[in-house]
Amino acid sequence: MVTLSGTGLKIAIIASSFNDFITKKLHVGALEALREVGTKDEDIHTYWVPGSFEIPLALSEAAEGKFDAAVCLGVVIRGETPHFNYVSGEAARGISEISMKKQFPVGFGVITADTTDQAIDRAGGKRGNKGREAALAAIEMTSVVKKIRADR
Repeated sequence: MVTLSGTGLKIAIIASSFNDFITKKLHVGALEALREVGTKDEDIHTYWVPGSFEIPLALSEAAEGKFDAAVCLGVVIRGETPHFNYVSGEAARGISEISMKKQFPVGFGVITADTTDQAIDRAGGKRGNKGREAALAAIEMTSVVKKIRADR
């Protein structure tokens, strides 16, 4: 088990402004979690993108810079067309691909839900806050990756 410490880490938060009445709650959860593990406010940078589909491009840029990890936040709610499948699938694929190719720790906080109520439940409601969980996962992965690299 890894002790979580965000001390000295620079974290990028890439957040979708689509469905921002929910994404903003994920963002608050992520910020609170990062602060709790010692990440300073000046080391946390948030970049808002239009939607979850656009997250991978911003993440790719963040992975090239001064950041130690990123937290990706978005909300995709199923509608009456297949659009949901394309957006959620491509966001997940793009985020995963960038994390693997660039060997960059990422916390995945893109909610996919059938209804708005389900999404709200995952953004600080009955099911916790997936933004918080994603932030803690990003911090944990920085420690795991550093340990693996040190043990090579």
